[in-house]
Amino acid sequence: MTDFFTNIHNTGWEVIIAFVAANLIAQTAKILTVAFKKRTFKWTILFATGGMPSSHSSTVVAMATSIGLIDGFDSTTYALAVCFATVVMFDAAGLRRNASKQAMVLNRMIKELLSPDSSVTTVKLKEFLGHTPTEVLVGALLGVLVSLVLHFGKELLG
Repeated sequence: MTDFFTNIHNTGWEVIIAFVAANLIAQTAKILTVAFKKRTFKWTILFATGGMPSSHSSTVVAMATSIGLIDGFDSTTYALAVCFATVVMFDAAGLRRNASKQAMVLNRMIKELLSPDSSVTTVKLKEFLGHTPTEVLVGALLGVLVSLVLHFGKELLG
């Protein structure tokens, strides 16, 4: 296992693996959270958006943290990664969260306006799109943790 950490240490692969690992861990955590709360197991959540923790935040923060650990936190590549991560997290908590709220309102309006015998066919809008600020923060912390474990894994394993 230490060979794995040695081979990817300070390479682009470290960044990519941190990015993918953070995403998979966040999405798996969503499956477990829903299974615990609703007493049901749904694999489809692995590919869903929204929920705790934010996989958007975990992936981009893992990427940015890995770049900072490799290139330095004063590098232009780290600055670029932080800018990108900030836009993604703002989108996840802002724009997409508001789109979720609008979908909820529209679905409620359609349900109230159309009677069961209506000939109008409707498609229910997806309401689970964005993240709360807490979901974004937890996702970001997960991303930092994944990158640190990956970067310092060799030292952690001895």
